[in-house]
Amino acid sequence: MYQSIQKMAMEMRLRGLSESTCDEYVSHVKVFEKFCGKPLEEAGEGDIKTFLHYLITEKKLSASSVNVYNAALKFLYQKTFKRAWNSENLPRTKRPKKIPNALSKEEVQLLFDATENLKHKCVLMTVYGSGLRLSEIIGLKVSDIDSKNMRIFIRQGKGKKDRYAILSQKSLDILREYWKVYKPKDWLFEGKEKGTCYSHRSAQDVFYKAVKKAGIKKDVSIHVLRHSFAVHMLEANVNLFHIKELLGHSTIATTTIYLRSANMSALNIKSPLDTMGGENG
Repeated sequence: MYQSIQKMAMEMRLRGLSESTCDEYVSHVKVFEKFCGKPLEEAGEGDIKTFLHYLITEKKLSASSVNVYNAALKFLYQKTFKRAWNSENLPRTKRPKKIPNALSKEEVQLLFDATENLKHKCVLMTVYGSGLRLSEIIGLKVSDIDSKNMRIFIRQGKGKKDRYAILSQKSLDILREYWKVYKPKDWLFEGKEKGTCYSHRSAQDVFYKAVKKAGIKKDVSIHVLRHSFAVHMLEANVNLFHIKELLGHSTIATTTIYLRSANMSALNIKSPLDTMGGENG
């Protein structure tokens, strides 16, 4: 097991997979081996199929979670052990195409108003104001804030891509206020220990507390602020391509999902029935 994991880790790093992906794949492979009760090299397609079925039917994991297990095992057997991987027999689980959750501008404001701590408010306002992912907000450094050009440098975002996000004037104002009080030196938002970055859990906890205090009943995570940014930009008639670039999406198809959440009247979309002349039928 140990040698197999070491070999897999080496193959992942050679291909430039992120540290978090490497850790996740290794963790999932260990779960699979425990389930099989045999060395990884001895497990076959039938073992993998039984395991994936178990995750769906017994563990009740989401399609996204099952697909990560699928990807981890595919990497292990195809890239590390150099075996054929039959995607027809070991398919990815089809994910339901849900409309992304989004908050109204009024609800976003309620969140900010419910957050009294300056640092916490600064985190939430920057996530929403720039449409950032959780990993991106906690990975920001002081030097990433470009106030001269009103943009934020996102270093190695999803897919290991650099990009610039928009910097809101209101975000800049509160960031300046925050800097005067906390005086961060390297990481923009430091963790409890000096010199460490803010944790995923801390940022999520800040958001959940604000949601509860604001009286928002929707089932949401901090990622909803990124969704809301995209939807509100669409409703303000910002070009879809520009939103794609600001969010760091690889394809425009990913960005178009936010059209489903946008307010039709805000987009100035009308039914052809309402553009016809004549009296009501």
